[in-house]
Amino acid sequence: MKTTDRTIVITGASSGVGRAISLAFAQKHNKLIIASRNITALEELALECRQLGSQVLCVETDTSEISSVINLAAMADDFGAGIDVWVNNAGVLAIGEFDVTPMELNEQVIKTNLLGYMNGAHAVLPFFKKQKSGIIINNISIGGFLPVPFGTAYSASKFGLRGFSAALKAELTDYKNIHVCDTFPAFLDTPGIQHAANYTGKQLKPAPPVYDPNRVAAAIVSISEYPKSETMVGSASILLRASYGLFPGLTRGIAGMVIRQYLKHADPIEKTDGNIYNPLKFGNAVHGGWGLPGKPKAHRKYLAAGIVLAVGLLVLSKRS
Repeated sequence: MKTTDRTIVITGASSGVGRAISLAFAQKHNKLIIASRNITALEELALECRQLGSQVLCVETDTSEISSVINLAAMADDFGAGIDVWVNNAGVLAIGEFDVTPMELNEQVIKTNLLGYMNGAHAVLPFFKKQKSGIIINNISIGGFLPVPFGTAYSASKFGLRGFSAALKAELTDYKNIHVCDTFPAFLDTPGIQHAANYTGKQLKPAPPVYDPNRVAAAIVSISEYPKSETMVGSASILLRASYGLFPGLTRGIAGMVIRQYLKHADPIEKTDGNIYNPLKFGNAVHGGWGLPGKPKAHRKYLAAGIVLAVGLLVLSKRS
């Protein structure tokens, strides 16, 4: 695929990994259409991207609304004289017991995380089919393989995204130059959890190890140049996928136990809807300040420990 003079659309670009993706593509001097509900944060990001040599268009977009996404695609096509890459990235998180979290909030999580990606693909595919080429990149997360206790709507959306993407890939087999690519990063050092709706009454922190979102950004830029159906980002994502594939019941049980124990001892905090319905004015950086893990090799110890654990569990299961 061509790597320069491309038109790239990125949703959820105003903070976290979306911001990192935008800056990574800006370094390649591509034309960028950056989208989110927070136009002020987008304009600040656009200044950084232009300093790196990119032409940038900011489009205020609510990906949960199909009309808003259709407008985004049309503006991107006009700005770039075609669209080369569409990155579905906008997402939200709600944490709390399922029956305590309001159902309308769970519904909005599904609308943003699942229907938002479907809206993006639905809006851009007519342009791709007309030009007979294009790349859709769905940034899904390890949550597409690993259920998150106390995050049921989030899990439903991420598992649904895997099914949606798989079906779309099968549907597009006759279009050899239209690619649908999925990324599955592990837990990231972004402001995402600070933006989350929180009905636990306890302060939330990401589970270690947390990865630098710039690693995801680099992976997505690489995929845009060499399309690949699935990409696991980080050794922890590989381990967690394998663990749930081999021992689904045990993995669910451990995940639930770990989260319940954490919530039992976490500091109390007021319940909040976070950014589910409206963008927040804080936390628009790439990083969330949870501490970066350093070089990728720092996570090899987690992968090694996980392999040993998996082998041990397999031996125990066979004995039992």
